[in-house]
Amino acid sequence: MHEYYGSLCTEVYDLSKPLGFSFGDVEYYKERLKDIQGKVLEVGCGSGRVLIPLVQAGYLVEGLDNSEEMLESCRSRCNELGLSPLLYKTEMHNFQLEEKQYDAIIIPAGSFQLLEGREIAIAALQNIYNHLAVGGRIILDLFLPNDFDTKSVSTRTWDNEAGEVLTLEEKRIEVNLLEQRMVSLLKYEKWKEGRLLQSELQRFPLSWYGRYEFELLLEKIGFRQITVSENYKYGQEPSSSEHMYTFEAIK
Repeated sequence: MHEYYGSLCTEVYDLSKPLGFSFGDVEYYKERLKDIQGKVLEVGCGSGRVLIPLVQAGYLVEGLDNSEEMLESCRSRCNELGLSPLLYKTEMHNFQLEEKQYDAIIIPAGSFQLLEGREIAIAALQNIYNHLAVGGRIILDLFLPNDFDTKSVSTRTWDNEAGEVLTLEEKRIEVNLLEQRMVSLLKYEKWKEGRLLQSELQRFPLSWYGRYEFELLLEKIGFRQITVSENYKYGQEPSSSEHMYTFEAIK
């Protein structure tokens, strides 16, 4: 069982969120980074959904992810477009990029919430802080889950260009409200003409944070000038638990 994004997961991700797909985050990050002159690091860059448009827009972006399959997809897409950003296979809580200081480090789409356990989350924030130049900023998205049903099961399907059908079954197997964590079991399958070609299981943890809880975490690390914005509208105060909210802070 994988605890990272494997080959089938990567294929499903690229089918469901192809290059050019945006939750509003791609445009938001372009706008918030427009005054950055130095290097930007995207932590949890995956197959490049956000990274590639930023590179195409002229930003000096490097990427980091713990899935070689996702990074390989990103490299392939970049090669097709004539792009060559630096990509690193490592974990967000213990990466060590020697002599690297970034003007901004970003974590779009709630990827930070895949870290399991507060100690690892704090280590990741500290690591990000250490890799930022003085005056550099962190920008990351968080969301609050709204489905805590441990009996929840859902299935989705996609067709690829080879005439194959990919399915994803998501089953909730654990919800811990005290620790603000849930775990789902993801089962990916690839079929053609009624025959199973490939299958993949993934354990998928998700943690969540209250607004003020996360502000305190950032302050504990040493960040200042913390701004929280709702639904990719900078400076708009959060008003609904159903919206994505974005934290921005300065070292």
